[in-house]
Amino acid sequence: MNNEHPHSVAIGAFILGALLIALATLVFVLGSGLGVERTRVVMVFDSSVKGLSIGAPVALRGVEIGQVTGINLILDSDTADLIMLVEADVSSANVQSSRQTSEEMIDELIARGLRAQLNLQSLLTGLLYVQLDFHPDTPAQLARIDSDYTQIPTIPTGLEKFTRQIESLDIAQIAADVQSIAASVDEFIGQEEFRQLPRELGRTLEGIQSLTAELQTAVASASPGLDQVLASTDQLVNQASETLPTLNTMLDRNLATLQAAASAFEKTMTEIDGLVAPDSATTYQLNQALRELAMAGRALQLLAKTIEEQPESLLRGKNEDKP
Repeated sequence: MNNEHPHSVAIGAFILGALLIALATLVFVLGSGLGVERTRVVMVFDSSVKGLSIGAPVALRGVEIGQVTGINLILDSDTADLIMLVEADVSSANVQSSRQTSEEMIDELIARGLRAQLNLQSLLTGLLYVQLDFHPDTPAQLARIDSDYTQIPTIPTGLEKFTRQIESLDIAQIAADVQSIAASVDEFIGQEEFRQLPRELGRTLEGIQSLTAELQTAVASASPGLDQVLASTDQLVNQASETLPTLNTMLDRNLATLQAAASAFEKTMTEIDGLVAPDSATTYQLNQALRELAMAGRALQLLAKTIEEQPESLLRGKNEDKP
């Protein structure tokens, strides 16, 4: 009986341990995402990945969708360039998409501008993580690597761009240029003309002060005359203001008279046109009078000729027999 009691305790402990192991396994499976569809992707970075470790999160706009599973260094034997190949498993557990698989979804997101960057998890630890976000204005540059997995294009961060710009600067040339500028400035300062510049500047200021004093004196002396001119101008303006209404009235009257004279002149010209018209009665009568006057003139010429030939005809009358 005493031997059965330890045996029962051992069996109970074994069953309890098995239950704890099963529970831990279940927690591990649920926590690790086993059973969820995962897609292996690769990313190529040409900058340092110091601070990035296996297991680092992969986040899409702050939402963790995967983990880094591998970091490899690749040497291009043709160009001797080093690139860092980062592999990661991306899960669709936190991305709701019922119409596409994970690979199709990633391909569509890349076509819409999905890019990968390395960002800091914390300034204190210096650890990095992979940040995924959309940058449709950047080209999708893919590295030539031998991989069966989908490659997500990468872009540098703002800090990396600034660092590259700093590294591309020729510090030695900049220092030489600064030294050259300093030497030129020192040479310029050492010239005699530059040393005399304060003295010339002082003379110029004295001339300006003298000219200002002269201008003030001229203005003070001309002030009474200016006041008189202004007073005369004011008086002239007042007189003009008083005279303008009278002139305006006179102009109105003269304009009315001119308009009446123009109307009378126009009427007279119309009457003259009527008198001198070819079909007017006046013209006809004038032509008739001219014809009668011409006939009278011819009769007078004939009478004068007769008197010249027969002077006695004034006493006896005209002799019909004599031709």
